[in-house]
Amino acid sequence: MLSELYVPGDSFLHRMPPQYMLLALAAFCTLLFLFSDWGVLAAAGLLVLVVYRVAGLRLHHAVTSVRPAFWVLAFIFAAHVLTTDISQAAIVVVRFVLMILAASVVTLTTRTSEFVGGIEAMLNYAPACVPTKRIALAITLTIRFIPSVRVIFTEVRMAQKTRGLDRNLTATLVPLVVRTLRMADQVSEALEARSAGKL
Repeated sequence: MLSELYVPGDSFLHRMPPQYMLLALAAFCTLLFLFSDWGVLAAAGLLVLVVYRVAGLRLHHAVTSVRPAFWVLAFIFAAHVLTTDISQAAIVVVRFVLMILAASVVTLTTRTSEFVGGIEAMLNYAPACVPTKRIALAITLTIRFIPSVRVIFTEVRMAQKTRGLDRNLTATLVPLVVRTLRMADQVSEALEARSAGKL
């Protein structure tokens, strides 16, 4: 049910400790929001392209990462066009696309077990009252749910397309939400059965 996002490879990004990658990702996303210049965004896009190349990732990995967010990005673009202008709307969308692509580098080059270990290592500096294992588990489940939701979305779209309802947003969203919630219930029951609540 919970697919693995990891793409095998031997690049230095595959060997880099995940906590360093997460810190680099946070710094990258922060810089994107600090600047609204097309030159900076172009440089950031070039950097992402180089990182994908170094990691041995292909174009379809980038497309697959951004595709599930298409409708959200379209909504954001339309909202900003109405409230600001096309240029500002494009900048906002490009920012989000670059952040999605950068985040995908982390998930595509890091095994889930290593990802959890990296998060726990970062949380070791948190106060003793912070439930680090619970937080690490929650983040891991969130990351691993992404490909599962993507598969469900594709299946629902294909099913509705055969019925001629592929352009009906409600006909796609309702079964998607229902199936996702059902899957979440199954995972919750499985965790209870394994006493994950004692973490």
